[in-house]
Amino acid sequence: MEATVRVLNDLEAAGVVRRYAIAGAMGANFYIEPTATEDLDVLVLLPAAPASPDVLRPIYRFLVDERGFAAERECVVVAGIPVQFLEVFDPLTTEGLDEAVEFPVGGTRARVLRIEHLMAIMLQVGRPKDHVRLALAIEQADWDRDRFRAVIGRHGLRARWAAFRRRFNHG
Repeated sequence: MEATVRVLNDLEAAGVVRRYAIAGAMGANFYIEPTATEDLDVLVLLPAAPASPDVLRPIYRFLVDERGFAAERECVVVAGIPVQFLEVFDPLTTEGLDEAVEFPVGGTRARVLRIEHLMAIMLQVGRPKDHVRLALAIEQADWDRDRFRAVIGRHGLRARWAAFRRRFNHG
């Protein structure tokens, strides 16, 4: 994982992305007991509006064409880990990226979404595996309830939170 994080930091240092943060299940694994996942989801903010509809092409150019990593389906395999890059796509992911925090990964630092934003995204996406991870986060993570309530309030997720709590008897 450390080698993959170093490459993510290189993407930012080279200006290919303005900012990145680890999201998804691997992001949650920084806060809760690890759960199985197929890839590393990385939210990115690009430096400028791309000239083509292929917004992630600069990332692929840097990683595949220049660095020799393999593209595999929607991922780039970086140091053995499939990485899926996702451009921030709504106000919640934009805010999550802006407020991401750093964690040590070996001798380097990785930027990761705060647990409250990860939980809000799990709630927003709402797949069964997201509900399982949300329940784990509620039980295992050191999360700030006031911060979480503010996040879901700003992003229109209070009704989903209430429904989740009723259905799963949480929170």
